[in-house]
Amino acid sequence: MTDLYLNPQDERIEKDLAEYKRLNKNLAKKYKGKLSELSAEDFLASLQQVEQINVLGSKLAVYAYLNMVTQMKNQEAVVLYQHIDEKMTEYAKPAIFYSLELNRLSATKLRELYKNTNVAFYKPFIERVRRFKSHELPEEQEAIFLDKSVTSGSAWRRLYDEHSARLTYTVNGKTYNDAEISKLLQDKDPKIREKAGKELNRVSKENSALFTFIYNMIVKDKSISDNYRGYKNPVSARNLDNQVDDKALEALVSSVRGQYKNIADRFYKLKAKWLGVKKIQYWDRNAPLPFSDDKLYEWNESVNIVLEAYQQFSEELYQTALPFFNANHSWIDVPPRDGKRSGAFAMPLPAKFHPYLMLNFVGKQNDVLTLAHELGHGCHMRLAIKQGELNEDTPMILAEVASVFAEMITFQSLLSNLKDDKAKLCLIASKVNDMINTSLRQIAFHCFETRVHQERQNGELSSERIEDIWQEEMQTSLGNYVIVDENSRAIWPIVSHFFHSPFYVYAYSFADCLVNSLYQVYKDGKISDFSSKYLQMLSQTGVKRYDSLLKPFGLDATDSGFWNKGLSLISDYIDELEKLDKKLTKAGKIS
Repeated sequence: MTDLYLNPQDERIEKDLAEYKRLNKNLAKKYKGKLSELSAEDFLASLQQVEQINVLGSKLAVYAYLNMVTQMKNQEAVVLYQHIDEKMTEYAKPAIFYSLELNRLSATKLRELYKNTNVAFYKPFIERVRRFKSHELPEEQEAIFLDKSVTSGSAWRRLYDEHSARLTYTVNGKTYNDAEISKLLQDKDPKIREKAGKELNRVSKENSALFTFIYNMIVKDKSISDNYRGYKNPVSARNLDNQVDDKALEALVSSVRGQYKNIADRFYKLKAKWLGVKKIQYWDRNAPLPFSDDKLYEWNESVNIVLEAYQQFSEELYQTALPFFNANHSWIDVPPRDGKRSGAFAMPLPAKFHPYLMLNFVGKQNDVLTLAHELGHGCHMRLAIKQGELNEDTPMILAEVASVFAEMITFQSLLSNLKDDKAKLCLIASKVNDMINTSLRQIAFHCFETRVHQERQNGELSSERIEDIWQEEMQTSLGNYVIVDENSRAIWPIVSHFFHSPFYVYAYSFADCLVNSLYQVYKDGKISDFSSKYLQMLSQTGVKRYDSLLKPFGLDATDSGFWNKGLSLISDYIDELEKLDKKLTKAGKIS
């Protein structure tokens, strides 16, 4: 991360914090109480200063966060993160006025300002701020919420991260961290998977009191904020940010839940057969098939697979991806390490820098697709930032489109190179597994969150009650061929989005269904120059709504059949699996 700072001791960190403080104070000194009186030229200058503050703030915050999550047992890294977080929160207070005054500007004043083409460039940012107009509080209250953030929601999330990173899991006498134990659930040996699954549940159960308390506090903290801001439902703030109305989300949830049986039951019935059992355990959901290839992918091999798939789709996408793998300065943290946060993510930064990717790569086929997924995010970030630092704020439902589509083209590239039916069955089964995790399971997560947030309004929930809700939602979504019992009901805290980003999870399902529909359009070949139109869409996700972005592809997300069309692709893959299973069983190649 030397593009940002040479090391945590770099003296530029304190200098940048001081500059961040100065810029915020200067913004208030020059413009507070005056926004409605500014000429277009002066208003433009104020926007440019806000942009300068955002760029510097992103640099500081991202460095502190990435430095921490890659070494969470390093107390100095944790202290630096908290120091920067607290100072930035304190120094940002003078600038609270800006969005409040922006929202008080009349429509007439804005029309006048927009006559200046340079001001009009910032219209997406201005409209996004004004979208939350009715939910803003007086400046004094906003300052209190900002001050308290470091000791309320932010503090609880930090405690969750730090505690999770310290947990250890033991399987066959060997100790693992949370990232490593998750990889054991993909081991070919059913005894290893069983031990790992039970150990994951055991450790979660042992720590359930703390996780339950943290989660209760996070949910309550959100509820207090929502009540003051006048949000109707716990999910309403997220929907407003995503520009998805409550009814559209209800339609998505209803469509997905309506497909639980058709998709989950059919697939897990097949998987149980392949694993040689009547029903599979919860921890066997992502298990490799007994007759699958044990191949492990080297890092360079995985990079070549993904880049070739990108290049087959679009030369521009390929060129956008290449800099992530610069031999002298990679933008990716690749292997799992002790103290490193589990999972994978992409981190955006302003255009003068570049995005970073964090992986926990061990060489399994799923790791190849995870690289494709996170690289898709990274390329999307590089394309979208061209719309401007303030304008680019892609909603989560569209952020996941680029990553899921990148996974899809990589999967199709892998599939096209296979000749053996057994290998095809294994790859398609793995993809269906991932699609169920992305579309069905994330809606089950959403339903879990919704019930917890609703019940929390009547008081704290016990560990047992949260586990009851978890077990009910998981069992409903996974169907009759997956066992969700005492050995898997306590693991809900491993879903970090519940703690970090309430109601983020439905974005995965939204994006998966959208991408499935989009991919079917691509496969039909009826849209000329599809790849260019697709990349153009990605470049505009921060400045246009999802419905308008889909029009060039002939897709209408308001159509009641839109979501079912996306889900039908999963069903089609299961049809293919059933055919391959019959063919291979008849030939005696699988039992």
